[in-house]
Amino acid sequence: MRAEGRATIVVLSYNRRVQLLSTLESLQKLPGQWPIIVVDNGSTDETAAAVAQRFPSVMLIRSQRNLGAAARNIGVAYAHTPYVAFSDDDTQWDPGSLERAVEMLDMAPDVGVLSACIHVGPTRQLDPGCLTMEHSPLARESLPGPQLLGFMAGACVMRTRAFFEVGGYWPPLFIGGEESLMALDMVEQGWRIIYAADVVTRHFPSKIRDSSLRERLLIRNAIWVAWMRRPVRAAYRETSLRMRQAYSRHILWPVLCQVLLGMPRALRRRRVISPAVEKMQRLLDMAAADFSPQGPGRHPA
Repeated sequence: MRAEGRATIVVLSYNRRVQLLSTLESLQKLPGQWPIIVVDNGSTDETAAAVAQRFPSVMLIRSQRNLGAAARNIGVAYAHTPYVAFSDDDTQWDPGSLERAVEMLDMAPDVGVLSACIHVGPTRQLDPGCLTMEHSPLARESLPGPQLLGFMAGACVMRTRAFFEVGGYWPPLFIGGEESLMALDMVEQGWRIIYAADVVTRHFPSKIRDSSLRERLLIRNAIWVAWMRRPVRAAYRETSLRMRQAYSRHILWPVLCQVLLGMPRALRRRRVISPAVEKMQRLLDMAAADFSPQGPGRHPA
C-alpha cells in the first residue's frame, strides 16, 4: 500500500509568518502529495493572508483567537487520513520520514503515536530529549521502537483514531506540556507510544517566544495533570517537586495563583490511571531523578 496520502500534515502557527512560510515551502517539496492543513492561531501579523497568497493548495483554517495547543483539534477535524503528522511553524519533516512513519504504524496497529527524532538547527544537532526517549526504561516488548509515556506535540505522527478517542487536547492546558494528559489517556486506553529514531523532523527554534510564560505554564500544567490522573500521594509528590522548581526560578507566586485558579476545573476531570500505567510513570519518574531535572518523567518518555 502506498504511503502517500495516508497522512495529513497539520501545522500550528501563531505570529511567525516568515518562519511558517519557510516551513510550508519545505513541506510542499517533500516527495509525494501529502495534504497540508495550517491552523492560524489568531495571528496578528498577516500570517493567514500570506499563506493564502503563497500556498493556495494548502487548507488554511483561521482561528479567531489563540487557542494554544487545542487549535490542533480543529486541524485534525478536517483531516481525512488514518494518520496525522504534526508540525509547528518551526519544524519540518525530512524527506522519507512520513513514508517510514506510515509503514511503522501500518505494521503496529496498537501504536497510537510515533514521537520523531528531532534535529535542531542547520547543524542538525540531536535534541537532548531524543536521548531520553532512546533510553526509556519502559519495557520495549515487541514494539518497533522504545516505549514511551509521552511525545513531542509538534514532532510526532499520530493515529487519527487514537487522537479522537481521547478527545484531543484539553483547551485549559493551552500550551507547555499539553501532550502529557493525552499521552496518559492514550496508554490507559491501550494505545502504545514509541520513539522512532528514523522518523526525522528538523527544528529551527524561533526567536519569537515568551520563555518566561512557557516555563510557568509547564509547571502549572504538570501539577494539574498530576491531580487529574495520578493517585493522591503521587500528585502530592509532583506538586511539591514543581513548586520547589518554581521557587528556585523565582516564579512561585504567579505559578501558585494559576494553579489554584484552575484546580477546581482540573479536579472535576479527575480520573485516576490504572496501577499498570502508574507503575510505568513511576519508572519514568525514578529515571528522571537519576538523569536530570527535565528527564524522562518530565517530557517525552
